[in-house]
Amino acid sequence: MLSEFRADGRRLTALAAPIALTQLAQIAVSTTNIALMGTLGVRQVAAGGLAIVLFNQIRTMCVGLITGTGNQIAGAVSAAGKRGDSADDEIRDTVRASFLIATIAGLLGGLVLIGLGWSLQYLGQDAGVLADARPLMLALAPGLLPCLWFQVLRQYTVGMQRPQALLMVTLGTVALNLVLALAFMHGWTILPALGLTGIGVATALVFLISFAAFYAMVRRDAELGRTLSLRPWPSDRSTVVAELRLGTPIALTYGSEAGMFSVLALVMGSFGAAALAAHNVVYQIIYIVFQVAIGISHGASILVSHAAARDEFDHARALAWLALRHAAIVAAVTGAVYVVAPNVVLRPFLDPADTATIEIARNLLLIGIVLQLFDAAQNIGTGLLRGLKETKAGFRLSLVGYWIVGLPSALLLAFPLDLGAAGVWWGLTAGLAATAVLMLRRYFALLDTARRQLPELTPGKPVTTHG
Repeated sequence: MLSEFRADGRRLTALAAPIALTQLAQIAVSTTNIALMGTLGVRQVAAGGLAIVLFNQIRTMCVGLITGTGNQIAGAVSAAGKRGDSADDEIRDTVRASFLIATIAGLLGGLVLIGLGWSLQYLGQDAGVLADARPLMLALAPGLLPCLWFQVLRQYTVGMQRPQALLMVTLGTVALNLVLALAFMHGWTILPALGLTGIGVATALVFLISFAAFYAMVRRDAELGRTLSLRPWPSDRSTVVAELRLGTPIALTYGSEAGMFSVLALVMGSFGAAALAAHNVVYQIIYIVFQVAIGISHGASILVSHAAARDEFDHARALAWLALRHAAIVAAVTGAVYVVAPNVVLRPFLDPADTATIEIARNLLLIGIVLQLFDAAQNIGTGLLRGLKETKAGFRLSLVGYWIVGLPSALLLAFPLDLGAAGVWWGLTAGLAATAVLMLRRYFALLDTARRQLPELTPGKPVTTHG
């Protein structure tokens, strides 16, 4: 039993570590872009920040559509192993369907991004800021396609439990993005000096280059290259529908979560610039730590897909607790740093002379210790449910946690109870805690139901769910 637990721990770490480090590298790219914008001026930072926020929102929801690809592949591999035959055809169909969905989503998402550049003028946005943001949005839009194609390859390699090349490519993009952004901003050698727009051109090129490099590495892998097909055609209609049924609730869940955080940012703004600045800084710190939880969630999700396909529901239960333990350790270690050295944590983001903002941020950091634990738990819950192909219930439960518990709690604590910025964060914590409890309860209930039905199951029969 102990040896199996250790083996699961090693498998989870092997899957989670490359994903978490890849997520952190992507944050480094965004942070680099914003830092470069700061060298161009305040208006450029405002315009560039607006463009990046909108691009990331669209990208996140589009990625949600194909996030279930890894689970589909993992389930197919395990089911085939149980039957004693090959899953190659099913894997190839899944990859083709995912590329088709990614291509259509990328084209539509790019058009939406460009359209937002013109429609935001009717929502009271500064005309000068929009004038600078539009060319950047136009430059970023084509990059959405290779970005999503890269995500298909990412899900494919994770589903096959061979994600090592993913980290190598992503780390290289951080340096490449910096060099290309500077080159297009300032017009190095024969390149035109595009200023702010140059950052968008560089980012789009980096997406394309990273996809090409990742594809070449995956293609050369003897095991991965066998079932990899870039062609979206011919795509099996039932496979495309299955991907969309799994992915659409994930995309909506991502959108719902982002929407709640956006609303709460507006609420924080009502308490003044210091409160909003403190909120943004501490949220960014928590968000960086959250990338580790994303890695754990994706890794656990894939392992659960394998276990469920083999009808190993007790094993799937143990995997959930293993993932939660990993997340709790990360939250405890980082939380201890928040308590022992809050000024060190905040120093890269805030001027030591800005005592009002630092005082608020220190208080939010303490709340963040609890918040990041529940944030990790709810994300792991989402991944566990995805491993059972139960994403519709996950979306509904996230709506309850975010909008019925989280937002009203934040407003109640912030205003009638007069807790201000701290009240917003305690309300947010309550929403994340409710979401985590609901999702984990649903997951364990599904496992109990499936386990009771186990004698009646035929080989390869999926978990029966009633979303």
